[in-house]
Amino acid sequence: MKNEIWLTFEGLFEEMGIPKMEVHQHRLIDTTSEERKKYPMARGLLDYFPDALAEVSRVSYEGNLKHNPGEEMHHARGKSADHADCILRHLVGRGGFDGEIRESAALAWRALALLQQELEEEKGLSLPRGAK
Repeated sequence: MKNEIWLTFEGLFEEMGIPKMEVHQHRLIDTTSEERKKYPMARGLLDYFPDALAEVSRVSYEGNLKHNPGEEMHHARGKSADHADCILRHLVGRGGFDGEIRESAALAWRALALLQQELEEEKGLSLPRGAK
């Protein structure tokens, strides 16, 4: 398969004559008050999934103990970035536990990490305050 040509989505769209989408270079939470109110984080996220989000927070806490012992809690970006592979591993284990951590909570954490990384790359965003 040495002769295969790999194109990025952007390159493929360009080849097909599809115009490039305009990308806003800011975080949704840094927009206008009117824009932020369209997407209420308390009513549209925390109030929907309070227990699930608490479990995801537990994954952050336990992960920090494992990967950054003795340090202030933070997402050490360089320690593990294989989010897609880990998501599938945790999906296979759904309903069970990996030690003290619920597999579905670890899956959700990885899905959020992947989404955050995609948004940062797409919009050229700086790291959030909890990441190093």
